[in-house]
Amino acid sequence: MMGTRLSFPGRSRADAAPGSSRPRTAFVLSGGGNQGVSQVGMLRALLEREIVPDVVIGTSAGALNGAAVAYAPNLTGVAQLAAVWEQLRSEHVFPGGKIHRAWNVVRRGTSLFGNEGLAAVIHHATPARSFSDLEIPLRVIATDLDTGEEVVVARGPLKPALLASAALPGVFPIVEHDGRRLVDGGVVNSVPLWHALSGPVDRVFVLNVSGATSDHAERSPLDVVMTSFTHARSQRFELELRHVPDDIEVVVLPRPRDPRDLMDFSGAAELIDEAYDLTAKLLDSREAHPVVTEKARRFPRLRRQPA
Repeated sequence: MMGTRLSFPGRSRADAAPGSSRPRTAFVLSGGGNQGVSQVGMLRALLEREIVPDVVIGTSAGALNGAAVAYAPNLTGVAQLAAVWEQLRSEHVFPGGKIHRAWNVVRRGTSLFGNEGLAAVIHHATPARSFSDLEIPLRVIATDLDTGEEVVVARGPLKPALLASAALPGVFPIVEHDGRRLVDGGVVNSVPLWHALSGPVDRVFVLNVSGATSDHAERSPLDVVMTSFTHARSQRFELELRHVPDDIEVVVLPRPRDPRDLMDFSGAAELIDEAYDLTAKLLDSREAHPVVTEKARRFPRLRRQPA
C-alpha cells in the first residue's frame, strides 16, 4: 500500500523568510545497508552549496542519515556523521560471528542478530532523542509486518522509529512500536519519493544508494536477500518517477559503484569522497546548464512540450 499522504507541519525555511524565492526542497534518502555511507558525501556536496531541505524522508540506513542531517543541517553535522560511518565495523552492527548466527538459526529465533549494535550506531549518529528535537521535519518509513502496510513515523521517540525502519526481516528483531510490529521500510518502499510529493515542495533531491548490484556472486544468505530487495526497490522507484507532477523538479544524485557485501564496512572515507565528487560535479553542472527533470530525462515521451 502507498500509505497516507502527509502534509509538512510548521513553518518551512522558505516561509520563515518573507519574500524568499528559495525553492521548497525535500531530501529523499533510500535504504541500502552499508551502501548508505555514500549518502554522507552527497549530503556534504548539497549543504556546501547551501541546498538545505525543508523536509527529509528516509528509509532504513537513509532514515539514520536523514535523522542526523535533520538535527544538524550543516557541514559540522555531516562531518560528525562521516566520523560515525568511518569508525563503523561489521562487528558493531552484526555482533557474534558465524557461530552466533548458526546458533540463532538452530534455536529458531526470529532474527540472526540483536539490534543493540544498531541502537549504539543511532546513539552516536545523532543526539536527538525525539522527533521534536530535530530542526527539520523528518519522515521515517517502516513496514507493518502483520498487514504489509507502509508506515510513516513522524513523531514521538526517534530510536524505535529508526530501529524499525532498519529491521531487515530475519536479520534484526521485529520492533514493537505504537501498537504495531514493524520491520524494514525497504520491504515496501526503499526510495520513498512519493512522500516527498505530499508537499508543498518545488524540488526533490533523491539520494538513492539502493539500486546498485555488485558484480560478484552472492556469498551468503544476506547477499541473496539484499539482491532480491534491489530488484523490488528499483521497480517501485521507476513507477513513482513516472507520476511526478511536471512542475516539481526531481534530481537523482549519482552514486559510486559499491561492490561490497552486506557485512563489509571498509573503505568508508573513500566512498564518501567518491560520492561527494560525483554529486558536486552534477550540482555544479546543473547550475551552469539547467537540466530537465529526472522524470523527463528518463521518460522523454512524458516531457512537457513547449508552448
